[in-house]
Order: sequence, then structure tokens, then C-alpha cells
Amino acid sequence: MWNPVALLLFLVVLVPAVALGISGWEQGDPLLIAAGFAGGPLLAIVVASAARVADQWEKAIVLRLGRYRGALGPGVIFLIPLVDRIAMYIDGRTRTTTFFAERTLTKDTVPVDVDAVLFWVVLDAEKAALAVEDYGKAVAWAAQTALREVIGKTELAALLAGRDVLDAELQTLIDDRTEPWGVRVQSVEIRDVVIPTDLQNAMSRQAQAERERQARVILGESELQIAQTFVDAAAKYHSNPLAFNLRAMNMLFEGLKEKGALVVVPSTAVESMGLGTISGLAALHEESLGNGASLAAQPASA
Repeated sequence: MWNPVALLLFLVVLVPAVALGISGWEQGDPLLIAAGFAGGPLLAIVVASAARVADQWEKAIVLRLGRYRGALGPGVIFLIPLVDRIAMYIDGRTRTTTFFAERTLTKDTVPVDVDAVLFWVVLDAEKAALAVEDYGKAVAWAAQTALREVIGKTELAALLAGRDVLDAELQTLIDDRTEPWGVRVQSVEIRDVVIPTDLQNAMSRQAQAERERQARVILGESELQIAQTFVDAAAKYHSNPLAFNLRAMNMLFEGLKEKGALVVVPSTAVESMGLGTISGLAALHEESLGNGASLAAQPASA
């Protein structure tokens, strides 16, 4: 499909040629007729095919009689008809390539499936066109080979936990291989690491056991702290009997707050806290209140 510049050149050559042919027809000149109706369109096609357009992100690799002329563009490119030709267009934008490694053994002989993506860009169009047959396919194969190499010298734990380190290592390794092709690797990202199902179940059980162990350790430490607190409290109460009695009375009061609660207290505890005397005084106080109430009621009845 022709570009607008080629179409314009075609019309610029074709219109005068057709006019020349019409003039020859009117004059009865066969040479002018042949030049206008046969040679004109042929010349217009040749001239139009000499104009090419490369987009802003493209470089056109131009060969002149098979030899490299240059990487031209972007914009309008004029070629010498039948001498120059565009071998290929090099895309200068950032490109992505997905690559993976299946059933690849890690350093500790665990088969894994790894999926990654590569971001790269062509910096030297000449090298990309002349140094390698298909630079896109070459980059993909180089990335896959580098990924297998990195997996083979990395243990599974490091592969699962240290993806950032592996990404940087892969980027350096792939960039060294693609630099002669004029390609620069911008970044590499490992997207997923798949391990066998049996190993996943085993790792899950191991993680669960580790969590249970930590829970038991935390529980034991808590019991130790509680026991130490009780020992410290016992030492305080032993040196201060009054504080101990107050604590005992508080515990007894807390138990009696519940309705219908029955609290059985040893006699020794009652004697040590003086609860017998306190109970007697409370009963005597209630009895005196009752007698006072009856005496106050008798004059009213009289």
C-alpha cells in the first residue's frame, strides 16, 4: 500500500504523461501516444515506489545493490529505483518478551516451572539488522537459556524468596549476550514459580508445624512470666500481712457480689482476716437496727 508521498508523486508524473498521450492522439503521433499512455504510467509507478515513509519509532535498513547503505528515518526516505531497497524496519520502542522454563531442576534438585517477562529495546539498528538473522527470536532464546542457567545454580528457598536478586542477575546475564546485537535489556521480572503439588503440601505441613511450635513456645513463656509474677506477689504478701488480708477480703467480696453465691471460707482464713469479729459486729448492728425500729413502732400503735 502506497504512502501519501508516493501517491502524490504518482499523480504528479501520471497527469502530464496522460496529457501528453492525449496530445499525441489529437496529433496522430504514435510516439507521443506510446509515451503518454504506456511510458507515463510505468514512469509514475517507478517514481512513486522510490518514496517510502518510516514512522517515528522506526528505522529503515536500506541496502544498495546488496550492501548496507544506512539506517534511515523516521520520515520520508527516497530510494534509487531498482538500486536501493529496504530490507527491514527496526522498531525502536520498548518491547516485551515472555519466556519460561519448564521442569527445570534447582541446585537442590527440585523441579520447578518459572515464568518471566523481559523488557528490552534496540539501541543500534545496524547491529540488530546485520549481526543476527532474527533479533527478536534470538533475544527470546537467550533469555530462556539464561533463566535455566540461573535456576540450575539457585536453591529453591532462594528462588522463592529472593526474586529481586534473581531479576538483577538475569538482566545482567541476558544483557551481556544481547549487547553484540545492539539490544539492551531494561529489566527482567519473574512472574511466577510453580513447584510440584507434593512438595507444596509438604511445605504447607512444615509451615503449620513451625507455627504450632512458635505458639507453644509463646504459651510456655507466658506461663513462666505468670509464675514469676505470682512468686513476686507472694513475696510481697509474706512481708506485709495486712496487704494479704486486704487482698483476701477483696477476693471474698468479689465472690459474694454474685446473687445466690455460696462461699466456703476455712476457719483459719476467717481468724487470720478477723472476719469473725467483723461478722459479729455486722450482725449486732443489724439486730440493733431491728430493735430500734420495733421500739419506734410501739408509741405509734398506742
